[in-house]
Formats: sequence, structure tokens, C-alpha cells
Amino acid sequence: MDLLEEAEFTNCKPVATLINSKLKLTIDGEVLKNVTYYKRLVGKLIYLTITRPDITFAVSLVSQFIQAPTVERLSIVKRILRYLKESINRGILLHNNHSTEIHAYTVADWAGNAIDTKSTTSYCTLVRGNILTWKSKKQQVIARSSAKAKY
Repeated sequence: MDLLEEAEFTNCKPVATLINSKLKLTIDGEVLKNVTYYKRLVGKLIYLTITRPDITFAVSLVSQFIQAPTVERLSIVKRILRYLKESINRGILLHNNHSTEIHAYTVADWAGNAIDTKSTTSYCTLVRGNILTWKSKKQQVIARSSAKAKY
């Protein structure tokens, strides 16, 4: 709520989806005149991803070019804020499940980034049904092939 108040989005129209699935980002675009506003919002959104992992992918999109933000990326930040308004009661909740199970999940895409064709690898681990760690990282090199594995 503090973030929405600071950005003056307390009375915004909420949206149910985080980003448009057909979103095509480009490197070019009109550069923002006031980058401080953009940097403050993105920094606070990065901090918020600790308890709201559902916004992590969208926040990583808007933080990739934080040195030269564009109007297009500011519109994505505003959409994230509108999504937060819709889903204000969501977040990580830890429950005392009497289970001792540990689960790990991983996923990778191949050349999924339309700008630089790099792949993204992600994983998460759950202990007793509670999420413990998660990470999503763009690979440093461009993969020239793909492989499938089961473990």
C-alpha cells in the first residue's frame, strides 16, 4: 500500500493480469526525462519481489535497462502497480505443515528473450510445502542447441 500511495496509484483501475502475453519489447523508444521516478519505483518493486515472487519476471523486464528507461517500460511499471492494486492481499505465507517433504522444480526456455535471444533458467525449492528459494536468471551466452533431461 505504501508503494501505491507514493506512486499515487491508490485510486487506479486494477488489472487482473501482470503483463500482456504478446508484449514485444524493443531496445529503441522515447527515453524518459525523469529517470529518478522510474528508478525509485523499480528499486521498490525489486524489494517487493521478496514476498511477491509472482511479479519477479515483470520486474526483471523493467530493470534490465534501468540506465536509460523508456516510456514503454514506464507503462509496464504502471501496469505492475495496477496489478498490485488488484492482488493486494497476495504474498508468501508460511504454514506449519507437518510434512518433511522437499520438492524442487526447474524450467528453462530456449532463446526466449526476443531482444538478445538469450535463454532464461529458473528454479524453486519447497520445504514442507513452503517456498524456500527461487531464482530466475538470463543466461550469459546464447545457446546454440537445446536438450531435454529427466531426473
